[in-house]
Amino acid sequence: MSGPGANRATSGPGSPDDAALVEDCLRGAPHAWDRFVERFAGLFHHVVDRTCSQRRLALSAADRDDVIAEILVEVLKENAAVLRGFAGRSSLATYLAVIARRTAVRMLSHADANVVRVELPKTGEPAADRHAEHRRADREEIEGLMGCLEADEARLIRLHHLEARSYGEISRLTGLPLGSIGPALSRARQKMREAGQPLPPGQPSAPPPATALGPRAAG
Repeated sequence: MSGPGANRATSGPGSPDDAALVEDCLRGAPHAWDRFVERFAGLFHHVVDRTCSQRRLALSAADRDDVIAEILVEVLKENAAVLRGFAGRSSLATYLAVIARRTAVRMLSHADANVVRVELPKTGEPAADRHAEHRRADREEIEGLMGCLEADEARLIRLHHLEARSYGEISRLTGLPLGSIGPALSRARQKMREAGQPLPPGQPSAPPPATALGPRAAG
C-alpha cells in the first residue's frame, strides 16, 4: 500500500465507473473493496505525503501506512457514511482526497512524538511563503469540496471565497438579490461541510473546511 507506484484514480466528474464502484462496495460485491483499495491507495499515499510536507513532518513507511489505514477506516465507519455521501457531482478521487486530507491532518495533529518527527523550518524561510502554502492548501480543499454543489452554488462559493468578491459584486454579476446571497452561501457551505466530513444522524455540523470560508462584508 505504501509504494509510490500504486495505482491512481483518473475518473472524471459523474463517471459511471465511480458510481459503479461505490455501489459495488456498498452492496458487498465480491472483490469490490479490493478494487477500491487498489485504485485509491496511490491517491491516499500522495495525500499523506503532501500533508506531511506542508506541515514539515516526516513519517516512516510503517507510520505512513498507519495513516492510510486510518483513512480506509474513515471511509468505512458509520456504515460507510463517506461512500453513502458521495453524490457524483465531483470525481470520486476528488471527493476522497478531501476526506483523506482531513483524516491525515487529524491523525498527524494528535500523533505521539515518537511516531511523528517534526523537522525545523529552513533558516530564513519568509513567513509569506508559509502563509502562501497554507492558502494554497485551503484553496485546494475548498475546490475539492465544491464538487458536491450545484453549478449556481459552486459559482457563489468561487466568487466569494476564491475571488474575494463582495456581496454587492456578486449581486451585480449574478443578478441575485443582495439579501439572498448570504443565506445561499450558508446553504452551500453546509453542503461542503457534510461532504467533507459526514456526520451520524443528530450530530452537530463540523466546522468549515478551511479558514477561508468566513463571511466577507458586502460592498
